[in-house]
This record gives sequence, C-alpha cells and structure tokens, in this order.
Amino acid sequence: MSPVPHPTPSARGRRRARAAAAAAACALVLGLAAPATAHGTGHGRAARYVALGDSYTSGPLIPRQVDLGCARSDHNYPSLVTAAGRARSLDDVSCSGATTAEMWQAQGANGPQLDALDRDTDLVTLQIGGNDIGFGSIIGTCAQLAATDLTGDPCRRHYTSDGVDRLALTVLRTAPKVARVLTAVRQRAPHARVLVVGYPDLLPEDGTGCFPTVPFAAKDFPYLRDTEKRLNLMLRLVAALHHADYVDTYRPTIGRDMCKAPADRWIEPLQPTSPAAPAHPNALGEQAMARAVLARLDVRHRH
Repeated sequence: MSPVPHPTPSARGRRRARAAAAAAACALVLGLAAPATAHGTGHGRAARYVALGDSYTSGPLIPRQVDLGCARSDHNYPSLVTAAGRARSLDDVSCSGATTAEMWQAQGANGPQLDALDRDTDLVTLQIGGNDIGFGSIIGTCAQLAATDLTGDPCRRHYTSDGVDRLALTVLRTAPKVARVLTAVRQRAPHARVLVVGYPDLLPEDGTGCFPTVPFAAKDFPYLRDTEKRLNLMLRLVAALHHADYVDTYRPTIGRDMCKAPADRWIEPLQPTSPAAPAHPNALGEQAMARAVLARLDVRHRH
C-alpha cells in the first residue's frame, strides 16, 4: 500500500483557512466571538474597579478605617481583591447604611454611588439589598420579642400575623430595585464585568440558636436564616436576568456564623469581640468574601 501523500503547503494553508473561517462562523452564530476590547473578563486584571454597596462591603470598624462617614475599611473585600492584583485602581464608594436609593442620591457628604461609574470602568461589584429589607430593624424587633417567648418563634409570628410573610414580601419588592440598579450600572459602564455579591451566613445553617450570644428566640433562628436565603436567592436571580455574575458568599461561610466561638466566627454577634460592627463580617469575614469574589473572577465571563 502506498503511503498517504502529505498535502502541499498551499493545500495545508487553504485547509487551515477554511477551518478558521468555519470556527469564526460558529463563534458568531453561538455568540462566542471575543469582543474587540476585553474589559475585566477572564483571568486578567481590570484597569478600573468600582465597588458599590452597603456596610457588608465597606467593613465598618475593621482597621484601618479610611472614610469615617461611610465606615469604610481599607481591609474590606474590594481592597483585598485589588491587592490580589485583580485591578490597577479601585474606586470604593460603598457606604454603611446604603440602600438601593443611595445609588442615585447622596449619603451625607458622599455622592451617589453610581456617579463613580463611567465607560472606562472594567469591573463592578454590587452588594446591596440588606438595608432595603431592613436588616437592622429586623434584628432589633426579633431581639425585643424574644423576651416574650424564648423557646418559641415570636418574631416569625409577628412578621406573619396577617397571614402573609411580610419579610418574604419585602424581599420580593426589593427585586425590582436591585434590577433598576443593575440597569443603571450597564448604562453607565457598558463594558464592565458586573458581579452581584450575596450576603454571608449570619446564623447557624442547622437552625440552632445561641441565646444570649445572639438574643433571638430558639425557633426564630431557622425563620431568620431562611429570610436571608430568600434575599440571596433573589439577588442570584436578578443577577442572572441582567447578565451579571453572582458571587455566593453564603456557602463559603457556613459554620462561621455569629453563634460560633470568637476564634471561629467570621460574623460578629450583637456584642462583638473583634473590631467589627454588630451582626457584620469581621476581618476574616471580609477575607472570605474576597476569596469568593476572586474565585468568581477566575471563571471566565459567559455572557
């Protein structure tokens, strides 16, 4: 049997050209063609990173505080992500107490957070919604009601007294607010990769309580845990609908909630033992959220 003849250089070139053309056509049909300019995608380093969010982003009381008006730390997760080499510059405008409204309106001496965005922004993280559903007031209400029935669920009964879970309803009503923010982010930073960051695990995943470290009634722990899960699920769905990536910070922080011993917890209880705000991530919690963001950045952008 005679050997198979090798293609001539010109034939090989023509085959390669046809293969390249076919691959390009498939990429265009499937929407996989790479953009002419890559802004903050893949494993590269973004030129300009803007961090939007509330106190879970800003890191109140965590040393070193660099903006007392917003209780912002230079060891919060945006700063740690930048220090890890994922951005050349960081514009962190996160601010304690922020709701979705503060994306458009000033908060004290700090201007609207969305004003930090422009067409040169490469990477955006957004962590918002906790104050829209009223994290602070929920904690205060549930702690106050616990004294009326330590072994029961007075907080759940309070929020469902009219036959409707008012906290679940508030989460649903917050969804279009977050959606509006993401629409504005896309309009102002059309080339940026956008990550919606969820909230870490605040209470024991198994639903057990830890009164008086966290002063809630025993059967209210699973109700409040599930409320946070609803919030995170809403953020995940809204992110998907707006072609943003969702960063799950809940699963990586399970077992590090505010009920754990001081050496083990990444979320401080209502009477913190580490420099951090009550019911907020401490420095280790911010590090955990930074790792989650970095891991998500390592997944190539799919939209």
